[in-house]
Amino acid sequence: MGEQKKADLLQQAIYYFRKKGYKVEREKTSIEGYSGILRKFDLIVKKGRLTQGVWIKDWKRTIGVNVVINLDKASEDAGLSNPILIGGKFSDHAKSYANRRKITLLTKRQIIIGLR
Repeated sequence: MGEQKKADLLQQAIYYFRKKGYKVEREKTSIEGYSGILRKFDLIVKKGRLTQGVWIKDWKRTIGVNVVINLDKASEDAGLSNPILIGGKFSDHAKSYANRRKITLLTKRQIIIGLR
C-alpha cells in the first residue's frame, strides 16, 4: 500500500513540475557527491540553469527538521542547489530551517491544487 501511494504522489509531482515548466529526470536520479557517496533523489528537476533534487516523503506523520537537513546535505554534496521536499505536513523547525536554507517544502495539497 505504501509503495503505491508514493508512486501516485511521484506521478502527481512529475505532472506538477512539468506544468510549471521544469524538465523532469526520473531515470538518472543517483548522483555521486563530492564526498564519493552516491546521493539518491526521487526526481531531478531542471529549469533554466537551475538543477534541483527532489525527495518525496509520503508519511502519515509530520516531517521533521532532520529530514530537511539530510536533504540539504545530500543536495549540497551532489552539487545541486535549492532542493525540494514533498510531504504531507512539516514541523515548524523544518519550515524555519528550509526557509533559511532556501529549500522548497511542498505539501501534497499544494501539488494537487497546482494541478488544477
